Amino acid sequence: MPKTLLIEVLTEEIPAGYIAPALEAMASQLRQKLSQARIKVDGAAKTFGTPRRLALMLQDVAERQTSIVRETVGPPKTAAFDAEGRPTKAAEGFAKSQGVSLKRLAIKTTARGDYVCVRKVEHGQGTRKLLQTIIPEVIAAIPFPKSMRWSNLRLTFARPVHSILALFGNQIISFKLENIRSGRRTAGHRFVHPRSIAIGDPSEYVDTLRSAFVVVDVEERKEMIREQIARAAGNLGGEVIPDEELLDTVTNLVEYPVVSSGTFDKDFLQLPQEVLITAMREHQKYFAVASPDHKLLPCFIAVNNTPAKDMAMIMTGHERVLRARLEDARFFFETDAKATPNEMVQRLKGVLFQAKLGTVFEKVSRVQKLAEYLAELIDPGIKPTVSRAAILCKADLTTQMVDEFPKLQGVMGRIYAARSGEPEPVARAIEEHYLPAYAGGPLPKTISGALVSIADKLDTICGCFGVGLIPTGASDPYALRRQAMGIIHIMLARNLSIPLKGLINESLRLLHNQLPENPEETSQNILTFFQHRMEHLLAEDGFSKDVIAAVLSASIDNVPAVWKRTEALQALKVKPDFEPLAISFKRVVNIIKKARQLGEIPSDMPPAQSKANPAVFQEPCEHDLYNAFQKVKQEISEDLSREAFDRALLAVATLKKRIDAFFDSAMVLAEDKRLRQNRLALLQEIAELFTVFADFSRIST
Repeated sequence: MPKTLLIEVLTEEIPAGYIAPALEAMASQLRQKLSQARIKVDGAAKTFGTPRRLALMLQDVAERQTSIVRETVGPPKTAAFDAEGRPTKAAEGFAKSQGVSLKRLAIKTTARGDYVCVRKVEHGQGTRKLLQTIIPEVIAAIPFPKSMRWSNLRLTFARPVHSILALFGNQIISFKLENIRSGRRTAGHRFVHPRSIAIGDPSEYVDTLRSAFVVVDVEERKEMIREQIARAAGNLGGEVIPDEELLDTVTNLVEYPVVSSGTFDKDFLQLPQEVLITAMREHQKYFAVASPDHKLLPCFIAVNNTPAKDMAMIMTGHERVLRARLEDARFFFETDAKATPNEMVQRLKGVLFQAKLGTVFEKVSRVQKLAEYLAELIDPGIKPTVSRAAILCKADLTTQMVDEFPKLQGVMGRIYAARSGEPEPVARAIEEHYLPAYAGGPLPKTISGALVSIADKLDTICGCFGVGLIPTGASDPYALRRQAMGIIHIMLARNLSIPLKGLINESLRLLHNQLPENPEETSQNILTFFQHRMEHLLAEDGFSKDVIAAVLSASIDNVPAVWKRTEALQALKVKPDFEPLAISFKRVVNIIKKARQLGEIPSDMPPAQSKANPAVFQEPCEHDLYNAFQKVKQEISEDLSREAFDRALLAVATLKKRIDAFFDSAMVLAEDKRLRQNRLALLQEIAELFTVFADFSRIST
């Protein structure tokens, strides 16, 4: 009968950020090892975690391994038995080596003939016995950002382990991990219920711990906090400023949440709201409270781990600590405000960006020029705003406020710029140039912010590629993949049809003093890098792999056009006449490829230099195809200028019948050289027309 498996590792306080990944790894590794051990699991896995414990409950686990039949193949039948069917020495030796009688030998028919074999049933062992080995392996393999050793043990873990609870149904899974013996005992809240607790059955676990002031279910604990802070904010006449990241953090900082609220001096409200919220969140893990009209109130909400008789005394302590933090923040802000933005920029000369790429001052100088280049392409009228925002975009990195609260970079740049009299669009672009800050994050709302963001990110990408700091596998210390994704998302959202290759080359030109020779190779590597990012994003958007490959093989220079071409090709692909069209195009490409191999077309001759001459045509099908091609070429020229790729593709598709007629009636590789090369030139022009959209040879048909 299936049983429930329960494992709990009781420890010293584990850092909040370690808990969720550890639980995920624990569940994944256990399921994998059970599967490898042929232990069937029909139920769901449920993880539990607090600062002091990592736990996992797995339901409907089979009591025994699944039995299997193992087959061992021996000598050929012809060698194992003589002509009369009597066993030979080979058969006897094989049976002896397998520990079976000759009667147990069977015949197995294979592609190479009949062979003697032995089939043995391997009966499954009891699950509880196997878990005695599996569970210690799972616990020891839980990964943490940093681990430690304690006492004289070889075991490493995030924090010292106190005890291990391991139950299979109501039975203990007995094992020893270093000097820690498993059992059925755990402990309640460290301060409120520190006594040892026996768990009789996994079904008792959650309720028993709750009665000992430990809410072990992470989601239950989170909802308790959410409800309590909302109620506390309402009592203060406001509402909690939403912060899911902080909620996740405090959930994993407490075992039994008790919320309390406090106040701070109204004078601190003269500081920017972002400073106050960050000071409360980063150092103290407090929630900020806003009024119904979204103005910050001089109060906060703390989540405590211990229910206390005198919560007023607890709150006094919170208020005292917060006051010191806010005094520090005020000092940082007032000190920073004494410097002008230009003075902050000059300090960047002493801040290293990267050893081979120079200082941050050198970087912003390049970003300024690249942003101006972008502004000239998009809207010359915003060039002064873009230029000023670019040179100031990293100025706040030298401030005490950003040194204390790195998450405020960009935010403080905007605030200090606005206080110094910079125009609002400049200040806003300074903050927005860091966007998107993470995958799927908000994008710049202003065009100036978008252009400075692209310039900053591309300078980093080009600089790193130029000095060999290219992402490999999981290693991407400069977050180049994320920055490339950010550029693509901004270009798509803003429909910025900026030639990507030209932009990369301009960035590399600005970096020429820092980079070694061979910018062409670097440029191509960066384009390929962007192509891989586009491939990933297009796949996420649901486009088929062959359509993506076809579009990206043609061109990636205009990012919004890549998406429009992909959408148009995906729509055309589902039409019934698309497959014959793709086959016809592949035939065109294959003939051109063969002609190049035969030397009929010079390998270095661009298609644009190969033009068909109507005067050389001999067959009516040649004239028909040529005339239709010229008409379609004119039509799609107008469609492409409007980026109407769907209309253009449909126009190209009309050539299919005449291409087929041409192949049916004309010998492309004719004996007459002039005729042969003219027909190849016509096919080259047609192929070039197709490849404006995609490499149709990459389409699955």
